[in-house]
Amino acid sequence: MTDSLFTQQVTAALTDTALQTALKNVKNGLTAKRHAAVTALPEYERIRRQAVRIKNKTLDQLDTYLLEYEKHVTAHGGRVHWAETPEAACEIIEGICRDAKAEHIVKGKSMVTEEIHLNAHLEKQGYEVTETDLGEYIIQLAEETPSHIIAPAIHKTKEQVARLFGEKHKLLDGVTEHSPRVDLVAEARRMLRQKFLAADVGITGANFLIAESGQHVLVTNEGNGDLCSLLPDTHIVVSGIEKVLPTRQDVGPFLRLLTRSAVGQHISNYVSFFSGPKKPEDRDGPSDFHVVLVDNGRSQMLNSEFKSMLRCVRCGACLNHCPVYGAIGGHAYHSVYSGPMGAVFSPLLEGLKKHGDLPNACTLNGRCQVACPMDIPLPDMIRQLRHQAWSHTLNSRASRWGLGCWAFITRHPGIYRLFVKLAIRLLAVLKGRSHYIKYVPFGQSWSARRDFPLPETSTFMEQWKKKKG
Repeated sequence: MTDSLFTQQVTAALTDTALQTALKNVKNGLTAKRHAAVTALPEYERIRRQAVRIKNKTLDQLDTYLLEYEKHVTAHGGRVHWAETPEAACEIIEGICRDAKAEHIVKGKSMVTEEIHLNAHLEKQGYEVTETDLGEYIIQLAEETPSHIIAPAIHKTKEQVARLFGEKHKLLDGVTEHSPRVDLVAEARRMLRQKFLAADVGITGANFLIAESGQHVLVTNEGNGDLCSLLPDTHIVVSGIEKVLPTRQDVGPFLRLLTRSAVGQHISNYVSFFSGPKKPEDRDGPSDFHVVLVDNGRSQMLNSEFKSMLRCVRCGACLNHCPVYGAIGGHAYHSVYSGPMGAVFSPLLEGLKKHGDLPNACTLNGRCQVACPMDIPLPDMIRQLRHQAWSHTLNSRASRWGLGCWAFITRHPGIYRLFVKLAIRLLAVLKGRSHYIKYVPFGQSWSARRDFPLPETSTFMEQWKKKKG
């Protein structure tokens, strides 16, 4: 992404009144609920440390656990496919759909399928693909991408959703902007019920893969993941290779952390364990079962200083606590993954040249790591990506010149003190009779949308000397 494109998207987001209204739901809703749920669990930090230990152990032996998982999936009658790239994953999934003579495909919520751009690939081949998670369904109708990991349509207001349904649902009962939320949900349910019954293939993600049993775990609130898994004759699970855990017992700590961190729930409405195609004695389930394990750069992360990023459980807590995300939303990042985790994950997946702006869209306040249930050192990794961007001269000429001048000033105490003295005098003049500074030299972008705090009348060193004397 170019700097100008990112700047344009940020500017558009900050001036979008509907988006700003919708984003208040993050601060007033998800963040507050998480705090209440975590506070109500005295052993939260102990469980957090336990989950980190389990995940670190798994990543240290990831190849072993993945092969064990494949062995047990095969024993259950399923098949595991390995995809090194997004293109390979899409081709594998298309081949399965072709063999199933599919026409209609239903999908549960899956960030990995967003990552590999699966919908666009399948639709180009003539398949009808329907997202069944309510948020994903809304943005599919709007022809948009998710703006949040767990709440894809959080950027939309109720009125916008009502207008969207009124435009797209020509054959169903209409809704108006004044319709209550329950009517909007009922409207989506009526439409999606038809899609579930007509589907030939169901595609879902997986929150966890269990090595010892070959099972995968789906954690949802709407139950659509279960319907995608059980109703169609063919079920395809698409997952990143990092989602594996050694045992069923290991899943417990993650379940206690995941929904608390994501939406402030003690437990999700549906926690389902699946294990391959249906057996002769089963009343329902798919006859054909496949798992597509996607690498897409994860193996390289595994052998780098960014290894701990693979602990991420996609809860979205870092987004909810990020002041930058709270101001601009997810679409401004121009990436599948947004917020602090996106500022790390997207450059690692697609390169700093494309996403070099994202690590700089951060104040380094550290709230993301505090909120992260897996204690991922996101601020440290963002700093490391900034260093890499600097080393490869990916920053703009103006920013490199400015940072170079600042580095020179800070390395020379005498020059630094003189600079601070002059800056304080200049800002005092610019303040005039106002209580805040409207114009900051070389910092107009910063001060255009926030009040620059008034400086002290003298420097710290001047005050210290005066007090000492």
